Amino acid sequence: MKVIIIGGVAAGTKTAAKLKREHRDWEVTILTKGADISYAGCGLPYYVGNVIHEKAELIVNTPESFSKLTDVEIKVRTEATKVDRAAKTVTAVDLESGQETVYPYDKLVIAVGADPVKPPLPGVDLEGVYFMRTPADAIALREAMEAGKVKRAVIVGGGFIGLEVAENLLAQGVRVSVIDMAPQVLPGFDPEFAGYVEDRLADAGIAAFTNTKLAGLEGENGHVTKVLTERRPMKADTVILSMGIRPNTAFLADAGLEMFKGTLVVDEQLRTNDPDIYAVGDCAYTRNRQTGEKAWSPMGSSANMEGRVAARVIAGEEASYQGVFGTGVAKLPGINVGRTGLTETAAREQGLDVVSVTAALDDKAHYYPGAGNFLIKLVAEKGTCRFLGVQVLGGGQVDKVVDICVMAIAMKATLHDMENLDFAYAPPFSTAIHPLVTAVNILLNKIAGGLDSITPAEYQAGAAEGYQVIDVSKTPAIEGAPFFDVKSIRDGLPGFDKDAKLLLVCTKGRQAYLAQNKLRAAGYTHTKVLEGGTMFNGNQFPQA
Repeated sequence: MKVIIIGGVAAGTKTAAKLKREHRDWEVTILTKGADISYAGCGLPYYVGNVIHEKAELIVNTPESFSKLTDVEIKVRTEATKVDRAAKTVTAVDLESGQETVYPYDKLVIAVGADPVKPPLPGVDLEGVYFMRTPADAIALREAMEAGKVKRAVIVGGGFIGLEVAENLLAQGVRVSVIDMAPQVLPGFDPEFAGYVEDRLADAGIAAFTNTKLAGLEGENGHVTKVLTERRPMKADTVILSMGIRPNTAFLADAGLEMFKGTLVVDEQLRTNDPDIYAVGDCAYTRNRQTGEKAWSPMGSSANMEGRVAARVIAGEEASYQGVFGTGVAKLPGINVGRTGLTETAAREQGLDVVSVTAALDDKAHYYPGAGNFLIKLVAEKGTCRFLGVQVLGGGQVDKVVDICVMAIAMKATLHDMENLDFAYAPPFSTAIHPLVTAVNILLNKIAGGLDSITPAEYQAGAAEGYQVIDVSKTPAIEGAPFFDVKSIRDGLPGFDKDAKLLLVCTKGRQAYLAQNKLRAAGYTHTKVLEGGTMFNGNQFPQA
């Protein structure tokens, strides 16, 4: 059996290594355009920030070490230019010699990945303009920074990679701004959560300008000096273009393979419409495991799993790749962010009857040194209580909350399935009732009517118009708002009628819920709790 794999890095090398473990006698050959065969693409921002100190740490395997380890034949600096499906051959050019070679195959795996989007705008080829896709990109940027050439940087693109680069440049003393043509940073988060992150970035010293489209770059003496946008120009000596990626599949235009926006459409076995050709990694168009719809997931985690599944299928095993949930996590200045499943916005677009809750919670025992907070948004289907998705922010291990929720969605869990799970507890790690379980309980309470609340998104949309803000924090926290200590509430609030519209606000939401419970018992009929309290909505209220 001859297997040709076009491309290396995560998906290609994973496919090749697994195939050789399954069938030592098979001929497995990797053709890769670059000189590197396997590198840590997700680690590049951290090399820029000197968190990863040595450039050699970015290289997972050299071609020589990978070949010795796996017995896979590797052809570096070899660019595939044509696939002949009828003849079952790949034509490739040696980029050093220019020599063209035709490689026959029994099975073909396309793992060509994707390259950064390079907009056709003036100035993008100026010195001081960088991408963040290969080790060479990160090495060049850090060398410029160490040479004192990077003082003021503009990052174009507010996704995970762009914001991670921003964090690492900031940590090295660089003045950083981020622009994005979208209305928010962090695509894949609901707007109010993305807005909260933008505020935290601003607090850390990173200005994010959304609804701002790049128009071009200007320079002097061949070096970038200014970023032009459709709103205003911005000074910069360094620009990082992180505007998305585009699959490297142009050479397949005449191959007759089904494609969507440059990606190769595959089934659950990672097969294309040709049963002998597979696609894995950033060039593959798989599916959303939750909705069943087609989806693109250019992530290193997906690439590795897809490569392994494709190898097992080619080797004759019963295997399938069921798809992605849109899971993501990132470390940003002073805050970690994570998500999986459907956002409230996406769930409504699916036509679902959605209910959500935003909860501000301790991330571990409050008395334990280093304790912090989580801001957790849960989304569920109202009638069935089917769990749909989570977004979480905090200084601690947000990935733990996200990963639990990945399993919940995969198992098609309801909120009731999640409410009393026996999670690990000790003060250094969690609260006695896990914060995720507490958030689930709050949402179940809201569905049952025990909590009558307004979400941060609803508040921003004006849902509290006509309501009197009542401060029920442990100590006065909102300037100009009447303050009541929850412990003192017995028969009601002096000066407020029982049919008054009252918005109960505290630091996290718990005090407000307790106040609402007491006021309901006293006959008050129009109280609302602001979810997330001033911790999430603090910029909406003047501080006392």
